[in-house]
Amino acid sequence: MYNVDEVKNSFICGDALQEMKKFPDECFDLVVTSPPYNLKNSTGNGMKNGSGGKWSGAALINGYSTYDDNMPYDDYCEWQRNCLTEMMRLIKDDGAIFYNHKWRVQNGLIQDRHEIVGGFPVRQIIIWKRKGGINFNPGYFLPTYEVIYMITKPGFRLVDKANSLGDVWEFPQEMKNKHPAPFPVALIERIISSTNAQLILDPFMGSGTTAVAAKNLGRDFVGVEISPEYCEMSRERLSCQVSKNTQSQQLLLL
Repeated sequence: MYNVDEVKNSFICGDALQEMKKFPDECFDLVVTSPPYNLKNSTGNGMKNGSGGKWSGAALINGYSTYDDNMPYDDYCEWQRNCLTEMMRLIKDDGAIFYNHKWRVQNGLIQDRHEIVGGFPVRQIIIWKRKGGINFNPGYFLPTYEVIYMITKPGFRLVDKANSLGDVWEFPQEMKNKHPAPFPVALIERIISSTNAQLILDPFMGSGTTAVAAKNLGRDFVGVEISPEYCEMSRERLSCQVSKNTQSQQLLLL
C-alpha cells in the first residue's frame, strides 16, 4: 500500500488499474484524466490497419508507446468501468472525477460511452470544443468536440463563482507536444481551479499535463503512466515548467 505523502508530486510508472489498487480509500480530492480511446479498434478511420484515411500523418497512426490501444470493445468497457470504480474509491466524500472521453460513430451508430459511465453518479457533461479537423466520412458531420463526464461524490461543490461558467468549453488542441494525444494545459487548469482540490490524481498521465496544471495552481498531484517514455517526458516537462514559474516569480520580485 502506498503512503500518499511519500509519492506526492511524483510519477508512478505502472498499470493504471493495478497501481490505483495500492492506494488507501478516500485519499485524493480530485481525479482528472483521459484514458486511451481504443482507437485502433475503430471502424473505417484508417487507424486499425495503418492505411491512413483521416488519420494519415497523425501521431496516433503509430499508436501509444508500450500500448496498442486495440482491445475488444467489451473488454475495453469492462476495463474502464473497473478503473472508474477504483477512482470512486479513491476520492473523498466531497471529491469528483473529471473523465474525458470521446463519442464515436462505429458501424454507423454512435458510441456515447454509456457502456462505460452508466451507473456511475454523472452529475454533468461538459463539452470540450476543439479547433478544426478533417472528416472524410459523408455519413455524418465533422466531430469537433470531446466529452468530460463530471462524476461526483455527494459533497462535491465548485469554488465560489465557478458555477457561472458554461458547460461548453473552447480550448485549442495542444500542438507542441510529442505525446500523440495531449490535453491542453488551459483545459486542465480550468477544471482544477474550479475546485478546492489540493491533491489530484491522474491515472493516465501521458505527457504530464495534469501535473503541470496542478503545479501552476499551487496544488499537488500523483501521476500514473504505463509508458516509461511518457513518464520521463512528464518529468522533463514538469521540471521545465517549474523552472519557468520560478524565473517568473523572481522577475516579479525584482
